[in-house]
Amino acid sequence: MASLTADMSLDGGIEGIRQLVEDVVEASKLPAKRRATSIKPTVETIAAFAYDKGLLPEPLGELIDLLTRPSHLDQASLNALVKNLYPATRLSRDAVLKVVGCLGHGELKPSLALQSNLLRWLIMVYHVIEKPAVLSQAYAVLFNLLDTAAIRPQLCHLLALITRRKHVRPFRIQALLNLSRNTGNDPALTGLLRVYKDYYPEIIVSDALRGRASVFKHPDTEWRERLDHIQRDHSQRAAEAAGQPRNGFSVNHLALKVRGGKASNLPSVHTSEATENSVTLEEIDSADRFAQTIEKIELPNQLAAVLADPLLQKFIALKNDRAASKRVIHWIDAILEDVLNGNADEKLFRETMDVLAEYVSRVKVVVCMPLKWRVSGWFLECAADRSTELYDFILKPLEKCLPPTPDSQVALLRLYQNLIRRWTFVLRSLDQIPKDTPISAFYDVMEHASIVALGLVQASPSVAIHGSVLDLYEQAAASISDPILQPLIRIANPPAQLIYLLFFSHSLANVSRLCAILATYKKGFETAMSRRQPTIYAPSYVNHFNGFLMDICNCLWRGKAFNDADKNALGCLNARPVTLRLQRYVEDLGMDLALPTLFGFSCSPLLSFQAIECIRELEDREQAANEDAIATRHAGPVTANSLAKLAEARGLRITWSEYRIIVLRALESKGLGGIPALMKNTMKVLMSSKNVA
Repeated sequence: MASLTADMSLDGGIEGIRQLVEDVVEASKLPAKRRATSIKPTVETIAAFAYDKGLLPEPLGELIDLLTRPSHLDQASLNALVKNLYPATRLSRDAVLKVVGCLGHGELKPSLALQSNLLRWLIMVYHVIEKPAVLSQAYAVLFNLLDTAAIRPQLCHLLALITRRKHVRPFRIQALLNLSRNTGNDPALTGLLRVYKDYYPEIIVSDALRGRASVFKHPDTEWRERLDHIQRDHSQRAAEAAGQPRNGFSVNHLALKVRGGKASNLPSVHTSEATENSVTLEEIDSADRFAQTIEKIELPNQLAAVLADPLLQKFIALKNDRAASKRVIHWIDAILEDVLNGNADEKLFRETMDVLAEYVSRVKVVVCMPLKWRVSGWFLECAADRSTELYDFILKPLEKCLPPTPDSQVALLRLYQNLIRRWTFVLRSLDQIPKDTPISAFYDVMEHASIVALGLVQASPSVAIHGSVLDLYEQAAASISDPILQPLIRIANPPAQLIYLLFFSHSLANVSRLCAILATYKKGFETAMSRRQPTIYAPSYVNHFNGFLMDICNCLWRGKAFNDADKNALGCLNARPVTLRLQRYVEDLGMDLALPTLFGFSCSPLLSFQAIECIRELEDREQAANEDAIATRHAGPVTANSLAKLAEARGLRITWSEYRIIVLRALESKGLGGIPALMKNTMKVLMSSKNVA
């Protein structure tokens, strides 16, 4: 065991006090006669340190464990520790529960005198308990200890502090009345009864409250003042160590120096245009002073200081001045202009981004709107491996500060879309694309944007949201289909879940757009695979994309929806037991329906009207030419069997293949060319068919 001499100064530090607490804990396990040295000097040193600096949660918890468990420490040492048990921070729930758990009778319980002191300590630290509700949860335990006379005054005081209407029950009122009568109207019980009477005055009659009642005053106001002083000093020391002002309501000009080079370009708070009737931020030294003079405060010379100064941040937030916010934006814009023009280095850019990220995380207000216009130019002038920095310094902080609302997420997707469009435009304008151009950023951005898009579609499955997601992929499709960029850009497969959520949506226009995008992607893969040089795509990567095409063709053209037996087919990610259950459900409807055909042209909720309309137009055309040409009209939905029966009944004569090709033509004529384009690029029968052209 370490030496127990009291040679540790009050400034010995946290490690020193921890060592002394460990020494006391070890010594408490031995009777006094078996200890090598006296423990009292160590206890006195701990008490002096706690009185001066307070105790952090770890040593405080160890001392509470020592006080609430059996030990060989003498009563004087225990009382000295309790008396100086000043927490430097908020008191944790565990510490409170340890004290509550040690109360009562038993061999393993502390003495009643020590229990009384611990309860008194709980009363004095009540206002700094991190979660005061923990005492409310232990109300029944505390109440049931009222028959212990030695700790009753402190228990009644503590119960008076935590009692709320929900705690005042008839059985507790009766128990208090009985206990009060049996103890000769104990003043502490009478005081607690008066607290109960405040909640239910009609139940507790005045006769029950006769006699002297305890007035529950704070046991030691000087002790509380000392505790508040310790906690205030500790908070300020912690703020200084973190490079923040001593409090949030004063300007600290050393803050920028403490932050280091990261804020070296930020101006400090300085006000030169003050009048006799105005107040400067530099004069503010407290929250009271700030509140009293807020209408008279002059803005500092350079509002960019708001990015680092907490007091100015509060003032700008309360003032809600758009002109002030614009000044900050202009300052940021000027920094970015310098970087783009070569008048500042990339280090300044990174430092500015760091400061902005910290500022936004604190105040939850985005002031960096010029970024979306500056990012692309900066990025394209950087080295080839900077796509990670783009995300780390700009996009990641931006995503963190945006609220998780559909509008903000759509705006984020639009930013990614604009980035890709901008990069495409800049690269197309170059006579020769430099070898170190970070082309891989296209793939990286689309991979990340796909995650954002999937989360957005899952959270807000509306037609408008789907349209915004498709805007992003249409831009990506335009970039990968560009003849110059096509050999350079790696295609990023959309998430499978996203493909099927969009395909099974409620908008025919969006489904057509999806099919057009997939058709463009398919051409891009085919072009890449046909080149002589080694391809950048693994076969499994391309096959996964082909699975999307197979599933959509199975639904629309082949009448095999959710089939996963075909090569590369994913079954629309539908588990086979689910598919079988759906199939049984459709069969039980008894309407001569089959699940695999319900998503084709004739039965699809999106396409059935378009399909039957084609038949109606053909029938009308035949009748217009010859009224006797058609004796029977098709009732719908159209199937291969129904078309054969229709021909036998002197109806429209058309084959199943012709019918589907006519539907594709009709869709194309109505501006829904995505589905025909995908079918032509995927189904071999349509690739060679002249009729579909």
